[in-house]
Amino acid sequence: MTNITFYIQPGGFLRGRLRVPGDKSISHRAIMLGSVAEGVTVITGFLEGEDCLATLKAFRAMGVRIDGPEQGRVIVQGVGLHGLSAPKGRLDMGNSGTSMRLMSGILAGQIFDTVLTGDASLTRRPMRRVTEPLTLMGAHIEATKTGSAPLHIHGGQRLTGIDYPLPVASAQVKSCLLLAGLYAEGLTRVTEPAPTRDHTERMLEGFGYPLQRESDRTVTIAGGGQLQGTVIDVPADISSAAFFLVGATIAPGSDLLLEHVGVNPTRTGVIDILRLMGADIEVLNPRLAGGEPVADLRVRHAPLQGIRIPEALVPLAIDEFPALFIAAACAKGVTVLTGAEELRVKESDRIQVMADGLNALGIAAGPTSDGIVIQGGTLSGGAIASHGDHRIAMSFAIAALRASGPLLIQDCINVNTSFPGFVSLARNVGLTLVEQKA
Repeated sequence: MTNITFYIQPGGFLRGRLRVPGDKSISHRAIMLGSVAEGVTVITGFLEGEDCLATLKAFRAMGVRIDGPEQGRVIVQGVGLHGLSAPKGRLDMGNSGTSMRLMSGILAGQIFDTVLTGDASLTRRPMRRVTEPLTLMGAHIEATKTGSAPLHIHGGQRLTGIDYPLPVASAQVKSCLLLAGLYAEGLTRVTEPAPTRDHTERMLEGFGYPLQRESDRTVTIAGGGQLQGTVIDVPADISSAAFFLVGATIAPGSDLLLEHVGVNPTRTGVIDILRLMGADIEVLNPRLAGGEPVADLRVRHAPLQGIRIPEALVPLAIDEFPALFIAAACAKGVTVLTGAEELRVKESDRIQVMADGLNALGIAAGPTSDGIVIQGGTLSGGAIASHGDHRIAMSFAIAALRASGPLLIQDCINVNTSFPGFVSLARNVGLTLVEQKA
């Protein structure tokens, strides 16, 4: 397997304008719902990263005709909720937890058996959070003794709607159960302990499927309906924009415009947290694209102050914390994060891995069971182990803007799973980054 190492020279600033790739969460869902809709769905702005391509290939393996992607354009010939066919082999989700968890909901309602598997990282990640509630609905799913993949999903089961309070705020679990609810008799009601991203709800409505939002934390769906093909314009991914929001904030002389970024209110925690720290971020030209709010974001350098991050913002920025930890390392004073134990079960243990990396660069970062305490300071140069986690690798790449020496970041191959083109975009706006393959 090819290994990729990033070498980044210290210093510099970010200037210009760029559009980061399409939103990963929305790209996944567009393929899934388009495949089980009636008629044609046309997607533009689709993220051509390995995670989303794993979802696309899985539905092709189940008999769905999907043309593209070609420059972000994908055409899906939907087969309806009951038109999928049995794949000839296992469905490999690669590194994509979103693919595995959401597709479990759809596959639990099929008449055929399927097996979902993935790479070494994905097969270590917790899946009981979806298999247990799906079992309550009547699904029959076998996992490993630790509750992880491969998942053997048995078809032909009768699903019944349930009223399920989520033990952990998770958009993936919520979405899995809503998708299973399409196939269930009666009502499926999901209540979250805190609001999470609502792309699934918005997209179901965009495909003409009714659901009821009882509050910002409870949503109900009835089985037995039908999805109608539609047109979806995928906005730029705020999780990818986050690296550049942080980079331009911490590097003196920076002035950067990020175009057509998705600013769904369930995803803008990164902007809110950076602003609380003192960041200069303007939201320009707000508009709607395919039912999702988008805007252009202008960010300029500003001195940051350490804060205690409000726990209410944690689910709204869960994927952006590795980048936010870099901001905290460059801030004056102490930043404290609590209520973020979910970070320990991502592609890596992001609390521990980020703490180790920051410590290696001379920053005092102390992990806790559900968060981290970071004392702002001066970043040195050094070597970082990303543990194959794309967000860790890109976060430390941005940290080089304020480092006193060069950074070497190991095991960066998975950057392409979420952000194809990161290296060239980063170079274009001012990062001195060399990619070496071995």
